[in-house]
Amino acid sequence: MGAPLRQRAFRRIWTASLFSNLGQQVQAVAAAWTMLQITHAPHLVAMVQTASMLPIMLLAIAAGAIADMYDRRKVAIAALCLSFSGALLLAAVAALGLISPVLILLCCFIVGTGLALYSPAWQSSASEVVGPEAMPAAVALYSLSNNAARSVGPAIGGIIVASAGMVVAFSLNAVLYLPILIALYLWKRQAEPPRLPPERLDRAMLAGLRYVRHAPPIRRAIGRTVAMAMGTSAIYSMTPFVARQILGGGPGTYGLLLGAFGIGAVGFGLATARLRARFPIEWTVRGCSLMLGLALLLISLSRHTPLTALAMLCAGGAWMVSISLLNVSVQLSSPRWVSGRALAAFQAVIAGGLAGGAWLWGQIGQQIDVATAIQIAGMVMLGSIFLGYLLPLPASAAIEAGPPPGSDPVVKLDITGRSGPVVIEIEYAVAPEDARRFYDVMRQVKRSRERNGAFDVSLARDMADPSVWVERFHYPTWNDYLRARDRPTAEDLAVRDRATEFQIEKHEPRVRRMLERPFGSVRWRDEAPDHGPRMSDFAPVPPPGNS
Repeated sequence: MGAPLRQRAFRRIWTASLFSNLGQQVQAVAAAWTMLQITHAPHLVAMVQTASMLPIMLLAIAAGAIADMYDRRKVAIAALCLSFSGALLLAAVAALGLISPVLILLCCFIVGTGLALYSPAWQSSASEVVGPEAMPAAVALYSLSNNAARSVGPAIGGIIVASAGMVVAFSLNAVLYLPILIALYLWKRQAEPPRLPPERLDRAMLAGLRYVRHAPPIRRAIGRTVAMAMGTSAIYSMTPFVARQILGGGPGTYGLLLGAFGIGAVGFGLATARLRARFPIEWTVRGCSLMLGLALLLISLSRHTPLTALAMLCAGGAWMVSISLLNVSVQLSSPRWVSGRALAAFQAVIAGGLAGGAWLWGQIGQQIDVATAIQIAGMVMLGSIFLGYLLPLPASAAIEAGPPPGSDPVVKLDITGRSGPVVIEIEYAVAPEDARRFYDVMRQVKRSRERNGAFDVSLARDMADPSVWVERFHYPTWNDYLRARDRPTAEDLAVRDRATEFQIEKHEPRVRRMLERPFGSVRWRDEAPDHGPRMSDFAPVPPPGNS
């Protein structure tokens, strides 16, 4: 666990993050309690959590694409400046006496937008700072920073709101952004210059979504994350009402309960690496689901603050361990070129689960009562244990491989990086008795091609010669094809090697790389206008002998 902290840059940024996370927790307590004081409406208090998490859900994929396309250090600094402006605005309107439900939600949304852009940029940089071997420990420390702040932040926030008021609480959050901005400015990132120009933002976003869609290990981890976030959102959104309505307390009780949640997260978080080394990740996550479900039921039934605090402590531990393991699972399943976008998708489903769950439990609490809403959340959490049979978590990591040496394509046509579409045809010679097994392997090859950017992937068999199979797929441009050649993992190459092993001959399958030229698109000179084909070009030729 301590290996990443031996890296000076990581240690500096991680320490500053701890203070920033502390400020965010103080703001969360102050915003929720202020909303409760001026509205007394469960659904509006729950909307504070929704406003903070919604930007992460909406912008996560774009944020991940930006992190993968540009300098992650500069992206992180710009994102934190945006969050700082939202925190400063919230402090200003509170100081001027202009606070209102709309302004609270707007400022929380601005702060959340900055954090949505910051998170994938910094998290995907962890392996650059500490190396891939220490990356799981760095992820655990990143989560530990959040939860260490959560363990004391709510208590500090409750004390500040009760003794000094909301203005001081909001101002403290704004000030605590400064250390992390300074730490990022001092980080001298050694970025490897890209061989190809960056993708367009829309294509980069689609590439990230396509990779997640065609990567079963990431899909399964994300599905499990949604369930955990939905259950945990009942704690984040309903705790103010647990403190006030069920336990009859005030801001101090609210801070105590969230503090217990954070202490549990920190305590169990220190054991995350040990649990990962000792037990399969699948059984650990199932155990966390069980613990969280039982804790929610106890919170809904308890009328004693110490017992509720104990349940919150267990819930915090279950949330911390499960989300850290799921985060590691996503990162280990993602090659570097798409790691920011994969993490962004992971953050998006956490935010979506927390925001959607907060709205759902808030509505149930408004229509029925708070205790019932929390009980339903607990039962949903217990039911999610069975997701382990439908969505088992992966046990191995993706190993980057890149293109095989000496396989650079031969190009004699005058093309540019934007030339396209590019069509690739690969011809295989397979013995007829191996046809079924070859076809099954090619289905895996198809998923690998699509995951790395190909589209319209097809497989055809020659009717005149059943031993001949032709795989055909497209890329939008030549640059897209070159990027795809750099993206295969060791698993991708292993699957393609299995397909090649079916070759009757000993030589490699024949590969054709072609530039698709739709009618009317050929320009012999750059300055020549392109008017497309004329209808007379397609006029039918009369058959001989007809007048």
